[in-house]
Amino acid sequence: MQAGGNSMRMPSSDPEAGQAGPAPVRARLAVVPAVMLSAAGFLLFAREDRISGFLLLAAALILAGFLSRKLVIDLALIAVGLTAMSLVPITTDISTEHMAVMGTAMVLAVGIPYAASRFITKDHAIRFPIRTGQPWTRAEKWYLPAVLVIGYALMPVYMIRTGVYENWPAVSDADGIARLFLGTNVLGIWDELFFICTTFTLLRRHLPDWQANLLQAVLFTSFLWELGFHAWAPFFIFPFALLQARLFTVTKSLSYIVSVHLLFDFVLFLVLIHAHNREWINIFLY
Repeated sequence: MQAGGNSMRMPSSDPEAGQAGPAPVRARLAVVPAVMLSAAGFLLFAREDRISGFLLLAAALILAGFLSRKLVIDLALIAVGLTAMSLVPITTDISTEHMAVMGTAMVLAVGIPYAASRFITKDHAIRFPIRTGQPWTRAEKWYLPAVLVIGYALMPVYMIRTGVYENWPAVSDADGIARLFLGTNVLGIWDELFFICTTFTLLRRHLPDWQANLLQAVLFTSFLWELGFHAWAPFFIFPFALLQARLFTVTKSLSYIVSVHLLFDFVLFLVLIHAHNREWINIFLY
């Protein structure tokens, strides 16, 4: 609902989202394999410990199998995405070969869970709502320019003072700049497709929203750590991931959360160009 067009929408009640199943004890225990799955993602991405990560992931699915058929299916769909991404190098390399390999894994990580949900289990739990039929509220519209201001204040300080920008390739030619822009934006969109529309959506079918949100944020942050967001990045990426899931819950709009993410990524792109070519785009304070 909207009050004078100024407030954020209140999420409508959804019997599927964040509700326990008919067996209270087993429903409460669903958080255990879900936490194990999130911890496995942390091991796979942040720690780059593939053996321990896969073992924990398998244990999570086995335990989920004892609790609920629907739970093990949903966690397995998330596990497919985590596995696909963990089998390829997660770097900021913008060569054609790497973009093709990582891009293929990204398509599989989102496409397989979506196809399985729609055509095999046929519950169509995973959706990518672009046109919701509801206009953005005034608060939602004002948040977009606020994102640019926050990004402008935060990203140069973080990227340049920590030296983390060196985890991205130095580009100064038109082809390299175009590839960097493409890679930055495609990855930002994928983050929302996988961590919010897929992972968060599937987790909240079995857990309260706050638990599902925390667990997806761990995966979101861990993945970006392996990508190259080191130093104190988790202190702002984790809250960002939490807020993105909350915005998706309220707006039910993929287009909105993607808009937010790409505004941040646009500032990131400009900062990276400036960091590697200090005489270019000399508009930042750090």
